[in-house]
Amino acid sequence: MKVQLFPPDSDTAPRHWIRHDQAFAMMLRPGSIEWGSKRLALEKFDYAAGDLALCDRHIGEWVGLMNVSHLQLGISDAALMASSDGAYGEVELRPSRKFANSRLSALVAAAHAEMVVGFPSGRLFLDSIEQAMAVALVKDRAVRHRPVQMYRGGLGSARMRRIRELVRARIEDDLSLDEMAQSVGLSTAHFARMFRKSTGETPHQFVLRQRIERAKVMLRAPGARVLDVAVACGFRTQQHFAQVFRDVCGVSPTEYRQDFIGSEDTSLSLAAF
Repeated sequence: MKVQLFPPDSDTAPRHWIRHDQAFAMMLRPGSIEWGSKRLALEKFDYAAGDLALCDRHIGEWVGLMNVSHLQLGISDAALMASSDGAYGEVELRPSRKFANSRLSALVAAAHAEMVVGFPSGRLFLDSIEQAMAVALVKDRAVRHRPVQMYRGGLGSARMRRIRELVRARIEDDLSLDEMAQSVGLSTAHFARMFRKSTGETPHQFVLRQRIERAKVMLRAPGARVLDVAVACGFRTQQHFAQVFRDVCGVSPTEYRQDFIGSEDTSLSLAAF
């Protein structure tokens, strides 16, 4: 998924021609945009922070930005098709210059927060966000809508074992949702739904938890450095590792290591006594 920030630019021509590939955007602060197929006949829309816009795909038009900052996200055709279970071919969405959707706004906000800190969570996190956005867009804005197919049960034991083996083997890598789905022969949308039914968590949450479990084992080793553990467990920065570790374990990696060493020293002392 492509994530691009468009801040106000005083050097940008008041009206310029663009051709949309996938123009789905959320406004980050109040402002106005003029849209239209003719340069001298544009329609003005006033936006508040959090307002959304979804334009016709592959259509060129004139656009004028006026003191508006927005985040634009590219949702792939593959994600949209997977979310429609192949019902639409190239999925046609109903455009709207201005609309509200709390689910989509929350997902865009999560993508924006990830971008601000330099995308430390990797491709799998953005893939999960893209898939969730695609499901919401197909459900609410597909021109020819068919309810997303529901499946009973979840992934079988053989497929779950294959996923665990893949994650263990590539714990340091930036795994994508598509790679995980392909490893068990499923579409991304089907895999994501089945995985959650099987585990109660998203693929991204599962991978993070596996990385933290590996990190806990490594932190117990004598002389382990937090930075080395972070890198070995697939975290791009020590800061991101510390944040995720604290969210999962309630303490920082350093505190966890100190607590473990302290409890081990106490056990040895008691055994000697």
